[in-house]
Amino acid sequence: MKNPASVEEYITTGGFEALKKAITMSTGNILDELKTAKLLGRGGAGFPLDIKWNQMVNAGDFPKYIICNADESEPGTFKDKLLLEADPLNVIEGMLIAAFLFRSEKSYIYIRGEYRVIQDRFQEALDNAKKAGYLGNSILGIHDFSHDISIISGSGAYICGENSALLNSIEKGVGRPRIKPSHEMGLYGKPTLVNNVETFACIPVILNLGGEGFLNLGDESGGGTKLISLSGHIKNRGVYEIPLGTPVQTILYDEKYGGGSSTGKSIEFCHFGGQSGPIGFKEQLLCSYSYGDMEKNDLAIGSGAIVVMDSGVDILEYLKKVLEFFVFESCGRCTPCRIGTMRVLEQLECFLDNRAKTGDIDKLEDLINNMTALSACGLGKTAGRAVLSCLRYRRNVFEYRTRQSKS
Repeated sequence: MKNPASVEEYITTGGFEALKKAITMSTGNILDELKTAKLLGRGGAGFPLDIKWNQMVNAGDFPKYIICNADESEPGTFKDKLLLEADPLNVIEGMLIAAFLFRSEKSYIYIRGEYRVIQDRFQEALDNAKKAGYLGNSILGIHDFSHDISIISGSGAYICGENSALLNSIEKGVGRPRIKPSHEMGLYGKPTLVNNVETFACIPVILNLGGEGFLNLGDESGGGTKLISLSGHIKNRGVYEIPLGTPVQTILYDEKYGGGSSTGKSIEFCHFGGQSGPIGFKEQLLCSYSYGDMEKNDLAIGSGAIVVMDSGVDILEYLKKVLEFFVFESCGRCTPCRIGTMRVLEQLECFLDNRAKTGDIDKLEDLINNMTALSACGLGKTAGRAVLSCLRYRRNVFEYRTRQSKS
């Protein structure tokens, strides 16, 4: 579209047809289509959408709030940026379908603070939707279907991408995680649905294609297509939409996707799902890019990021950068994460500086396992995931550095 914020242009591509279909369907039928579609959350956790939406429908308290999490701060992830820029009305339509289903009158979209220009574009789309009667009072002529969406701008804190920290931030509190709320303890203590940008963008597709049609775009472990963010030592960097089940080798080497290494050196490893995801080495990369197959190979789809590194990269230097990020972004609320991330970084530096001693490998592993088990939120629980991947598949790198320290 020439102007992605234009309602008129959006309608020519089939825009708002899913919303018009939704208002003719029963709550049960909509939920059945979502269950059949097997849409797993696209923000990173991969939680089944139909379970979350069923909980929201059955929450008896009102008002109910809907939040679109667009605080895309995971390094290597930039697919939501494209959706917000190029197809904002599709995201809005997905939110409106949720609003109709839950009888919600208010939504918020929490957009990363660095996306200032995108916030302006999205506000233009909201204004145009309201002028056209798709936001505000009596949407599509239904007297009890009223809804508004407001933009909340983040302030650069990675932790606010965590759902409960995001809720605190919207309430003008400190952006730190709270005890994990149920849907009855969401925004302002009311039932609250939080989904990712890409997740909301999938909802109109499911209703237009039908749940079975959406499922058939993926595989038995998860339906639909997935937006991936390719970066690093890869020729064709960018965002690609791929059917779930596509071979990882196709993503990396096919000219219509990654196109192979950009440096002439062989691809040594890929970091999947953002900095909080696992690292995959050559022997793991012969699987398909699907929720089931990736998990079988100790990998994850996560946010859809794939950071590609060639054979010239020192894996320990790479891991050091990952931990520096988590040390900087830890909110400090809990000791296991606040201190744990620093201690893991210190241990990595011992290996890099040839100061590692016998037993330090086990010490590093214990540190991460304790940090994972005891941290209050997902940041601390996943901060050491990349290091654990390396300890499992490239333990010899740590062993070699330990021997170097002794010599």
